[in-house]
Amino acid sequence: MEKIQAQIKGMHCAACSGRIERVVGGMDGVGSVSVNLASETMDLAWDPAAVTLDAIGARIHDLGFEAVFPAACDLEEMRLSLGGMHCAACSARIERVTGHMDGVQSAEVSLAAGEGTFVFDPAKVSRRAIRQAISDAGFTSEVVTGAGSRFEEHRREAEADLAARRRELIPAFLFAAPLLVLSMGHMWGMPLPAWLDPMHAPLTFALVQLALTLPVVWSGRNFYLQGVPALLRGGPNMDSLVAMGTGAALLYSLWNTLAMLAGGDAARLAMDLYYESAAVLIAMISLGKYFEARSRLKTSDAIRALMELAPDTATLLRDGGQVPIPLDEVEPGDRLLVKPGERIPVDGVVAEGRSSVDESMLTGEPMPVGKSAGDKVAGGTLNTHGALTIEAERVGQDTVLARIIRLVQEAQGSKAPIANLADTISYYFVPTVMAVALVSGLAWYFVGQAGFPFSLRIFVAVMVIACPCAMGLATPVSIMVGTGRGAQLGVLIKSGRALQEAGDIDTVVFDKTGTLTHGRPELADITMIRGTTARTEALYLAAAAESMSEHPLAQAIVRQAREKGLEPPQPEQFEAIPGKGIKATVNRREIAIGNWAFMNELGFDFGMDNLAPEAVKHYESQGATVVYFASDNKLNALFAIGDNLREETPQVVADLKRAGLTPVMLTGDSEVNARVMAERAGIETVIAGVLPEDKAGEIARLQAEGRKVAMVGDGINDAPALAGANIGVAMGGGIDVAVESGDVVLMKSDLRALETAFKLSRATMANIRQNLFWAFAFNVIGIPVAAGALHVFGGPTLNPMIAGTAMAMSSVTVVSNALRLRFFKG
Repeated sequence: MEKIQAQIKGMHCAACSGRIERVVGGMDGVGSVSVNLASETMDLAWDPAAVTLDAIGARIHDLGFEAVFPAACDLEEMRLSLGGMHCAACSARIERVTGHMDGVQSAEVSLAAGEGTFVFDPAKVSRRAIRQAISDAGFTSEVVTGAGSRFEEHRREAEADLAARRRELIPAFLFAAPLLVLSMGHMWGMPLPAWLDPMHAPLTFALVQLALTLPVVWSGRNFYLQGVPALLRGGPNMDSLVAMGTGAALLYSLWNTLAMLAGGDAARLAMDLYYESAAVLIAMISLGKYFEARSRLKTSDAIRALMELAPDTATLLRDGGQVPIPLDEVEPGDRLLVKPGERIPVDGVVAEGRSSVDESMLTGEPMPVGKSAGDKVAGGTLNTHGALTIEAERVGQDTVLARIIRLVQEAQGSKAPIANLADTISYYFVPTVMAVALVSGLAWYFVGQAGFPFSLRIFVAVMVIACPCAMGLATPVSIMVGTGRGAQLGVLIKSGRALQEAGDIDTVVFDKTGTLTHGRPELADITMIRGTTARTEALYLAAAAESMSEHPLAQAIVRQAREKGLEPPQPEQFEAIPGKGIKATVNRREIAIGNWAFMNELGFDFGMDNLAPEAVKHYESQGATVVYFASDNKLNALFAIGDNLREETPQVVADLKRAGLTPVMLTGDSEVNARVMAERAGIETVIAGVLPEDKAGEIARLQAEGRKVAMVGDGINDAPALAGANIGVAMGGGIDVAVESGDVVLMKSDLRALETAFKLSRATMANIRQNLFWAFAFNVIGIPVAAGALHVFGGPTLNPMIAGTAMAMSSVTVVSNALRLRFFKG
């Protein structure tokens, strides 16, 4: 199965998204499909051998929608504004020159528009090379679209749609307001001139109403153009409800007007017109859809803010000069100048200069981080006061910022399990409402003997009060806003499922090193075994052996040796034994370093030294990890390595306990050492002496006890355990975090971010439940009232205009409630 996220155009309510899911999900070769109404996206998993994207796109088109699939993963598209063209020969020359370049799949140049579109394989040819070829041919070029253009294009379309809706509101209310006064004014005691009064000029009264109604109907024509075809295709949606409801009132009124023209009882028929119901309904529902669209546009503000972190251009250092180039043209290995106050364009390493860099926009860390030669920097971060020369390493979609944006977009397009009920109901909702409206109208007419005008009013009220949009938006808009806000706070929640399950967690399992502790162990002491080599020699040999290891304990030994002025050589041979230690050959001497179990396995012991075991107990009672060093086939030294607890750890653990969560420490350290650290942190449950490959088994054991488990680790050594937990939380160290790890990524190297993640999850789920309550309440209460349930007991009926206004406001209420999450503080 391959996976892709496509944009879906033309959806108007949950019935639309539900229909796409059911039809596409039923196609052979489609593994899974999830359509998100709020983000207008479709997550698709399909087998290319069984079905093509073209076939899926065609099937969606048959349903009345449009699927926009991104270009193939290995191809990119660049649009350029071209200068210097004077005739068709010029455009043909650019096409020929670029089209023959290795890696350029297509080159299309429009002489009239002065633009060219180039599709190419970035692994074979760069953007800069294509523009250079155009320059060499005697023409100029400027980039029209850059990184994130698909998102920007979608946003521009949304803004254009919003502007169009706003323009349509003007004629709708300009004509609906006087129509309402005209039709209802005489009932409110407002006098009408004799030539308009229904008692004196009923035909004029009717024709003026019709004239005022037609512009309103035209402004809301999309309800009919989209709703009627959807109904005829067998997939009615919200537009179908509005079209049928207002259409029924309009056609009935038009029939009575024609009857008046044909000589019918004009005075009686003039009192049986419902033009104002149709017009006011269209105007109010259009107003509600405008507010909804405006609010939905705000849900993508977090993504837009992240995208705006990357500068449009970079300053390339070439041939002794400074050359401004578009960001898309930066290539790995380029040397770039970043002046004070500028944003760093791409991920790279500092080649020259010294400065402080504000990384708060990515990690949430408030204090600028000092940078000098050799330090890594991330694109989108802000250089504060010194000039830096950086060498580009990761560019384009490979930067940390681009990966964060991609993950947030995927999360915003995902669904939470809580949405399943609403999606199922939404699929059957519109046909059910139509049936209820028809049955209610017929029941009042035939059983209740209420007359046709009353029955029609019941039918219209039921049709227009139903709000499938509110149900369809209840979950996804909250997820969009919640995940976007999380990204701004340095918490990446990567799916709706993770967002929901994080709120159900009852057990939090912490890896010790780098999570509860700083993850930067320091060599605190060395104890020599009686009758062995000197302390300095032991440190020298151990550092040489460990220089090939990435383990934090190994790096502590290497750092201490270098601080002592020792320069250990690289070992001639090196072998890492996971969960135990290493073997190495240094200056032809056999070295073994690791834990006590490893030493036992090799047959080493303390020999005649009775003080060494006491030293081990002392170190472990202080919370230090003891690393054993052996050379020349005997145990030589003990290295006591300490890793201090994070300052915030005890407070965070206490807060989790108050929230009803059970903290657990999971570590490969000895029981004694682990207990000491756990006691300092305030954790009672400790699982010690666990090899990395066995941590996932411990998670499974806790889950077998019925617990909902979150595993918090570094995302690299704990990958299997993170994957096995209900929620895997990868805690990073700023810009170096592995953002692809786990279900939740904490960009900030601070445990308090974990509390933020849990609080955000609970706030978002509470918001979703509020939305679902209001969405269902509108329908569960509104539909029976609109059907005349209160009137059966002598109560009032619901005016269709009020019913339509309630339906329009239901979606606005849901989206506005979700937008409150933008102000979540953590």
